[in-house]
Amino acid sequence: MPKTELPILKVKKARPAYDCTKCPGYCCSYDWILVRERDIERLARRFEITPEEAEKRFTKFVPEYGHRVLRHKQDHIYKSTCTFFDQQERRCTVYEHRPGLCREYPLTKHCGYYDFLKWERQQQDDQEFIPLTR
Repeated sequence: MPKTELPILKVKKARPAYDCTKCPGYCCSYDWILVRERDIERLARRFEITPEEAEKRFTKFVPEYGHRVLRHKQDHIYKSTCTFFDQQERRCTVYEHRPGLCREYPLTKHCGYYDFLKWERQQQDDQEFIPLTR
């Protein structure tokens, strides 16, 4: 009896309803951006250093969280942002090597902050408006 091949179903991923290039990097200001071993290895390859050195330079352990997270630096819009965030261009400097958590964000078609930002910009009649959180 001949084997019947099943058709391959192509699942279209929903197009995001947000544009990260028009956001000042809110998700990059989260206090704890979780990194796993694989993320540290990816960063180590990017900077051509050992995973141990990458862990030491770019992460810190948060005892109350129980995980390793990316280090931060002070920011002029938010209290602080990820160490890899370009604060002038407002974008990630290691985008191709960013952690898994950043790759998955925001897990939905909508980003709540972007929706809020769009609404706020409409209210202010200013497409460049950024609500300061400092």
